[in-house]
Amino acid sequence: MFDFLDSDWFNIALEIVFIILISYDIKKYIETKKKEYIINIVLTIGFAIWALYPYYNSYMGWEEEQKQVMLSHCSNTNDMKLCKCLDDTTFKTYTHDEYIALDKNSSDYKEFLQEAKEDCLDDGWF
Repeated sequence: MFDFLDSDWFNIALEIVFIILISYDIKKYIETKKKEYIINIVLTIGFAIWALYPYYNSYMGWEEEQKQVMLSHCSNTNDMKLCKCLDDTTFKTYTHDEYIALDKNSSDYKEFLQEAKEDCLDDGWF
């Protein structure tokens, strides 16, 4: 239902909103010198870190050579678009250490792959 929360555009839009809110509070603080704007700035930065840290921790936690090793597992399939989508979903869901420690034969991982394939093959909005 809330698949848009995992999209990159949602995270980018959220970052833009945080930047706008912080810059507005900085402008108002410079004009009025009221302490309430400092509290707003600190709270906005804190909430931004809380909201965006999981995204950066998992998606940016993969180094380029680790991604290349991961991508080589899909070279035997004909559908490279599906393979790339599955890789991107894996990069966003797991950190590299979590993925290495993951049991690839577990039912949870197989369910994750099935849901990821369905999401990647779905072209509709819903």
